[in-house]
Amino acid sequence: MDSFIGIRFKKETAKRFQEFSKTHFKSHTEALDTILDFFFYNEISPKEKLGPTGRTIEASIKKRINAVIAIIRDMEKCQTKPTVAMLESLFQTEEPKTKPLILEKKIIEEKNEVCPPAGRASFREKLNGSNEL
Repeated sequence: MDSFIGIRFKKETAKRFQEFSKTHFKSHTEALDTILDFFFYNEISPKEKLGPTGRTIEASIKKRINAVIAIIRDMEKCQTKPTVAMLESLFQTEEPKTKPLILEKKIIEEKNEVCPPAGRASFREKLNGSNEL
């Protein structure tokens, strides 16, 4: 059987250790062994700070995620949606224009194009200085 030795601690520290030991381990010896092993195997000092806590890491990650979301939304608004709209406009087909079914309308339009309007003829007469056509 292992022998015990007495170590002197302040009352407050001893009470804190006893509460910690009862909640996590079977005995005080096992608790102290595990704590010492942790520091020994991880090669850290109990006086060192291990870096940011879980809360600060979580806050930092949330900020970065929000920044990524903002970047993606900006890309959607400025790049993806206009590009998709341009591609859709390229692939949309317009209905062919319907040809007029009545031939008389076409003949009337052709006659108007061949004959000069009345205003032009009178303008030519004035330029030439003669009343002849």
